[in-house]
Amino acid sequence: MAANERGPAIIRKKKVVAGGGGHHGGAWKVAYADFVTAMMAFFMLMWLLNATTEKQRKGIADYFSPTIPINRISGGGDGAFGGDSVFSETVMAQNGIGATDSRATESNAARGATGVETDPEAAVRALEAALAQAIAAAPDGAEIARHLAVRMSDEGLVVELADLPGAPLFDKDTAVPTPAMETLLAMLGDVLSTVANPLAVGAHLAARPVVAAGGPGWSLAADRAEAARSGMEAAGLPPGRTARVTGHADRRPARPAAPMAAENNRIEITLLRMPAG
Repeated sequence: MAANERGPAIIRKKKVVAGGGGHHGGAWKVAYADFVTAMMAFFMLMWLLNATTEKQRKGIADYFSPTIPINRISGGGDGAFGGDSVFSETVMAQNGIGATDSRATESNAARGATGVETDPEAAVRALEAALAQAIAAAPDGAEIARHLAVRMSDEGLVVELADLPGAPLFDKDTAVPTPAMETLLAMLGDVLSTVANPLAVGAHLAARPVVAAGGPGWSLAADRAEAARSGMEAAGLPPGRTARVTGHADRRPARPAAPMAAENNRIEITLLRMPAG
């Protein structure tokens, strides 16, 4: 009787879910929203490319690629171009090698400023910024800017002025600068006079066809290098800054695969590294 008094046995069945069911959350919604946003941006980009001119597209690109400032301190003084040059000690990073002779101030003389910056990339950006400012103020600035390039070498910072097809920097087979070259040399003489680094000026020529071999070479290259030096000094570059003037003829083409290309006719102005100590 005792067993019957307890009543029937109660059996509890527990259901175990192995997977595949239940609530999945809203992660898919987030992914879908990102996809829709990306597609909207893509179609807006396609619309802009179709609805704008080349000049407008360049303006949009420039907006999203702002110029990197060299220093928080901007110009506004009485230096080149109506304000302090980017090579001025009030703008350039200090490297402790003594203040510039042309920009020394009582407050900054002990801190020291620079010739070419010790950071190669910063030096290139700084010189490009100064040259861009000068070119913007020059007549036909966009055209002459095509002849100019700035790069680093083992010796220092190199400013290269090169011919373009149909647009030479010197009259044919002479050392007489064209108006574009005169503008570039005047601009460089002004900009480079704000640093203390010694300069090396070298002239290079394109190779000539075999039928023209024996024409101007070494002497023409030397004459063009000398013309470049004198052009910069006429614009204010101190004469004592030039360490050497060299004519390389056609021995070091910029484009070895095309030795007769116009770009091989060029002037290279190197801001030599300052000696340590």
